Formats: sequence, C-alpha cells, structure tokens
Amino acid sequence: MSEQSKNSDQQAGMDRRDSPRVTMRFRVRRAGTADTFDSREGNLSLGGFAWFGSAMPVGTKVEAHFNLPGSPDEIQVRGEVLHVGHGSRGTSAHVRFLDLPVEAELRIARYLDDVELEESKSGGGA
Repeated sequence: MSEQSKNSDQQAGMDRRDSPRVTMRFRVRRAGTADTFDSREGNLSLGGFAWFGSAMPVGTKVEAHFNLPGSPDEIQVRGEVLHVGHGSRGTSAHVRFLDLPVEAELRIARYLDDVELEESKSGGGA
C-alpha cells in the first residue's frame, strides 16, 4: 500500500508540473514576519508560483497574496522557496505551496483550466 501511495504522490507531482503557468502579480514576504509585502511579477501554476526580482534563499517559508482576474476575493497562500534561478528575466524564486486550502486549490485549478481553454480556442485548437 505504501508503494501505491508513493506512486500517487509522484503522479500528483508530475500533474502539477505539467500545469500551465499564467502570469500573475504577487505580494510576497517572509512568513511569520511583520515585514511589508513586496509586489512581484511572476507566474502561477497548480503546485506553486515563481516571482522575478530579488529572491529569498532556498528553504525560506513565504506568505503571498494574489487576486485571480475576475475575482474580488484575494487568495492567501504559504509556500517554501525550492529553487532560485538566474535566467533571461534575471533572478527568480520558485515556490511550492504548503498547506494550500482545498478551496484555494480549486479556485486556482479552475482559473488555470479556463485560461488553457481560452488559449486553445484562440490558437485554433479543438
């Protein structure tokens, strides 16, 4: 049974990695602090998010707030920096969600599905 659970976890991770990434603006700060939230441009996926600009070290716990277009309700999430990259857009911090509430995950999933559907329609897809 634990082998089955392990395979399910691996499949879930692969499914999240295959999730589309959508440009989003986040307000981010180190978790558990009273620091002000820094506004950062980045991208959102089902398993987490990334932002461009000054990064925090790998392992840092963060809090982030963002709004999905068309929704007045802000989503608040916690995450952990898994990777800091350096690419054509400069430094980027890649974060996986921690303890994401089911309602927030469903809202994110619906939004990503809607974006993917719109892109397939406008791109001449089925």
